Amino acid sequence: MRKLLIANRGEIACRILRAARSLDIATVAVFSDADAGALHVALADEAVAIGPAQAAQSYLRHGAVIDAALRTGADAVHPGYGFLAESAAFARAVRAAGLIWVGPDPHTIDDMGDKQRARDLAIAAGVPVLPGSDRFTEGALDGLETAGAAVGYPLLVKASAGGGGIGMQRVDGPEKLRKTVERTQAAAARSFGDGSVFLERFIPRARHVEIQVFGFGDGRAVHLFERDCSLQRRFQKIVEESPAPGLPRETVNRMAETACALARAERYAGAGTVEFIVDADTGAFYFLEMNTRIQVEHPVSEMVTGTDLVAAQLRLAAGEDLHEAMAGLSLHGHAVEVRLYAENPARKFLPSPGTLTRFDLPRNMDGVRIETGFRAGDAVTPYYDPLIAKIIAHGPDRATAIARLAAALSETVVEGLVTNRDFLLAVLHDAAFQRGAIWTGYVEAGLDRLLQDAPPLAEGPST
Repeated sequence: MRKLLIANRGEIACRILRAARSLDIATVAVFSDADAGALHVALADEAVAIGPAQAAQSYLRHGAVIDAALRTGADAVHPGYGFLAESAAFARAVRAAGLIWVGPDPHTIDDMGDKQRARDLAIAAGVPVLPGSDRFTEGALDGLETAGAAVGYPLLVKASAGGGGIGMQRVDGPEKLRKTVERTQAAAARSFGDGSVFLERFIPRARHVEIQVFGFGDGRAVHLFERDCSLQRRFQKIVEESPAPGLPRETVNRMAETACALARAERYAGAGTVEFIVDADTGAFYFLEMNTRIQVEHPVSEMVTGTDLVAAQLRLAAGEDLHEAMAGLSLHGHAVEVRLYAENPARKFLPSPGTLTRFDLPRNMDGVRIETGFRAGDAVTPYYDPLIAKIIAHGPDRATAIARLAAALSETVVEGLVTNRDFLLAVLHDAAFQRGAIWTGYVEAGLDRLLQDAPPLAEGPST
């Protein structure tokens, strides 16, 4: 692998660029009109314009991205996360063009991208799953109420082709089932081009715990322990940490083994994440989905294992056998990550685009790592996800990691737009969070209290 094209933008593009540079691999960035002056463009060895600001006309155009790789002499493509990262069609097109695809085989992307097929494969691999239904396509809802009763309430209506909380709705009783299914089908058709859905039992007091796996494409796979992503809002993650606070190691070990069993069965290649729901009352765990890409929260796993997952992806794609090096990894200390967004918690977390007239991030703090794709003077546009930065802290124990993360957030200064910084600080200082008493409904249940503890500015600049 001599030259890598990064088919992404923002902080993940900068992260991949850094890993490639550590391996002496030349880099090519792609950019839309809105990103012409972006940090990932400035850092790359070469950069190619691929279209207008709208993602559908730039970052999601298979042909434009592959053409940029061929024109610059790149021999590999890394998709990052989002955009084309879980597009089997794009992976196949990359390979068909004679380029190295830094990711799992397209058939695995297909298998895991269809959430119901993924459930079936998990069952075959011996991974426990929640009670669920068969697929319901648009306009074919015969037997829906019977299926709902069999699954049990509350339940989730889930888009078969969905992920990341998109195309997912809770239903507490049969009276709202049909309308919710129809609404979710319409949303799924718009978002994924596939309106099929299925039903799955909802665990009211749940924890969201995921296992970072790394497969070698030949039936071998290892894990890099767990990440607890229970602190979320409307199925979108806010805080991630490792190890999972208060979760017995016996439970984690069983979860990790089942995750590896699924990765082995799929002959998985590279970094992937197997996500689980854990019943907070019983400790039982169930398969949720598998993400066939690097995760937003991968730095958490990197910091507790001392491993560069992105560099490992590149090395595996280039033909190295990493099994021996990765099989002996151990867990060291505790790491916590938060996502700093340009959004206004006081206005239902609506995005807050604007120009970063001031953007000061802490430097040289013990155990603190920051990933960003922005500098002072850059614009956070309405065209893409409003993630400004990820701030991660590591320490010998959870209390130290949280304290370091809070200190780093306190020293972060943003002016020109509204952010969720103060809300994140309120979460980190919250007594229940500090005790590790977290579950997926934690933020929603305590939202008024958290907002009161950290009143964000409704207008103008925020720090």
